[in-house]
Amino acid sequence: MEGMQQVAMADSTDYSQMDYSRWTRRQAAFRNAILLIIRLFTRIQVEGQENIPTDGPFVLAPNHIHMFDIPVIFGYLPRRTVVFAADKWQKIPVFGWLLSFFGDAIYVHRGEPDRKALKLAVDVLQAGGVLGLAPEGTRSRTGGLQQGRTGVVYLANRGGAPILPVVAFGQEKAFSCWLRLRKVPICVRIGKPIHLPPGKYRTPDLDAHTDALMMTLARMLPAEYRGVYARRFAAEEE
Repeated sequence: MEGMQQVAMADSTDYSQMDYSRWTRRQAAFRNAILLIIRLFTRIQVEGQENIPTDGPFVLAPNHIHMFDIPVIFGYLPRRTVVFAADKWQKIPVFGWLLSFFGDAIYVHRGEPDRKALKLAVDVLQAGGVLGLAPEGTRSRTGGLQQGRTGVVYLANRGGAPILPVVAFGQEKAFSCWLRLRKVPICVRIGKPIHLPPGKYRTPDLDAHTDALMMTLARMLPAEYRGVYARRFAAEEE
């Protein structure tokens, strides 16, 4: 399956038994600290928080343009969320700890299709949890949307969960703004949950729903962030 050609690292966490209704006390304290930092050093605008489901599973599907995506988006999520993260980040100081502690990360690396990674993800959703997975599969080097991969739709279908589209932009300018002693203008937009039709999806179904998801993200973003979907978006607007 495209976008899920990954091998899970050994992990003893039982994702089927975690309490996903709220952040743990330590996670909540850390989240509050992140929010304080965000408010001190950025000018952030958050739209659509009312669209975040208060209970039940969903797949969080954000665009991915910068290392600050996770703290910026997760700071405004009221519920504990598990993320897929490349194994290279586990060994990097600060970011590895952030992903493990705050994101309860399932570390994966590119390789052969891995049923364990899929099972862990489905465990999260079937336990009523939130799973964070960028539909592009990796960080965009240009800031614009890349071609969507089918992993988000596949897992949402397997886990019987809706997809919550989220975009964030402006955080990629953080360092340049801070060097000039300016606050970073950031916008986070949270769309309405996307409820997929039930049934067993085959490749054409996965492709079609992934395409629809990516166009939803494109509509939520300014023109300069639409990437490979810019021309199609412009064509639909004509």
